[in-house]
Amino acid sequence: MSPRIDLHTHSTASDGTDTPAELVAAAHAAGVTVLALTDHDTTAGWDEAVAARPSGTALVRGAEFSTESPDGRGGTVTAHLLGYLFDAGAPEILAEQERLRASRRDRVRAMGERMAAGGLPVDADGLLARLPADSPAGRPHLGQALVDAGVVGSVSEAFADILRKGGPYYVEKENTPITTAIAMIRAAGGVPVFAHPFARRRGDVVEASVLADLARQGLAGIEVDHPDHSPADRATLRDVAAATGLLVTGSSDYHGTNKATPIAAETTAPAVLDALVARATGAEVLEG
Repeated sequence: MSPRIDLHTHSTASDGTDTPAELVAAAHAAGVTVLALTDHDTTAGWDEAVAARPSGTALVRGAEFSTESPDGRGGTVTAHLLGYLFDAGAPEILAEQERLRASRRDRVRAMGERMAAGGLPVDADGLLARLPADSPAGRPHLGQALVDAGVVGSVSEAFADILRKGGPYYVEKENTPITTAIAMIRAAGGVPVFAHPFARRRGDVVEASVLADLARQGLAGIEVDHPDHSPADRATLRDVAAATGLLVTGSSDYHGTNKATPIAAETTAPAVLDALVARATGAEVLEG
C-alpha cells in the first residue's frame, strides 16, 4: 500500500468532532499511514491518540499555533502555524498555549454575549461550562450551538453568515507574533510549517514575500496542498518553496463533521515527511 500521510487534523481537544481515539481510528479506516494530530493551541489530545493508535498508522504529534503575521501589504493578518514533533513540556510553549486558550474562551464568551443580545439562542457560559476547563474554545463551538438550536443547518452555514469575520458578532482574539512562535517551536526541537497561507475565503492571506522572509527566520515549510487553495495558488506556493528551500506539505485540515472535507483529502509526499522528521529533535514519530 502506498503511504498516505495527513499532517493537519483536529479532535475534540480543540474544535474537531472526533475524540483523539476516534480520529486515529477514522484515519486508519481511510488508509492513512501517518497522521498528525494538530489541535489549536493545545497538546491535550496527544496521550489519548498515542494510546489508541492502531497497527499500521503512525502518529506525528503536533499543534496549530494561533499567530499574527505581516501580510506583506503594510498590515497584519491572523496566521496559523503548524508545529510538529516539539517538546510539549517546553516552558515557553506551555505558557503561551495557556494564554491563548484563555483568550479563546474569553472571545467565545464575548461573541456569545453579542449573539444573545442580538436575539440568537446562545448561552456562552453554558457552552463553556460543558467544555473541559482548558479547552481552546472557538467559533465552531458557537456554530454547533446554532445548529443545535435550529438556527442554521450546519457549522459551515454559521461561518458563512453569523460567525463570519467582520460580522456584527465577530470578536478578534489574541495571537502570538509569528516570528516568536517559529522561534518557540524550533527551540523546543520542533518543525514549523505555515498553514494554508493562501486560504482566500478566510480573508487572511499573506504575500509570497512574507513566506520568503519567514524562511530566513526559521520557517521550515508551507502547507501548499490544502482544500482551500486553488490550483493557481498552489503553483505559486510551489514556486516560493522551490526558491526558498521550504518543504511542501499537504493536509486535509480535518475537523470531523464541523467541515465537509474528509480525512486525507490532501496528503504529503513521503520524502517530505522524511525531511521534516530529520529536522525534529523534540519528539519522535510513534509507529502504530
